Amino acid sequence: MSIRLVALTALTLLASGCVVEQPARPRPVVVEREPVVQREYVEVIAPQPPPVEVVEAEPAPRHGYVWARGYWHWDGHQYIAHRGHWEAERPGYHYVHPHYERRNDGWHLNVGVWVAG
Repeated sequence: MSIRLVALTALTLLASGCVVEQPARPRPVVVEREPVVQREYVEVIAPQPPPVEVVEAEPAPRHGYVWARGYWHWDGHQYIAHRGHWEAERPGYHYVHPHYERRNDGWHLNVGVWVAG
């Protein structure tokens, strides 16, 4: 019986082989930062004001999101409607919807942006 035990032990050792464990790969460091928010001005200068009518009806509120309203975009010849979309809320920031401002050289489009405060 001891020969069988020795043979079984030897067989087990031979069958198990040698295992070499690979070192773990270093994981990338993730740094959480505040969202980069900047006032972006699209240099769209239209000769006349955008249409008065609304691009689309604003949908019902959605928890955790802000509806970014649709707007009129001047393509150099005419206004084209751009549909609105949902933006995830950003704590500590408020959303400023796209709008046009009248200046001496025409109507300037300010695209939608997140602003601190």
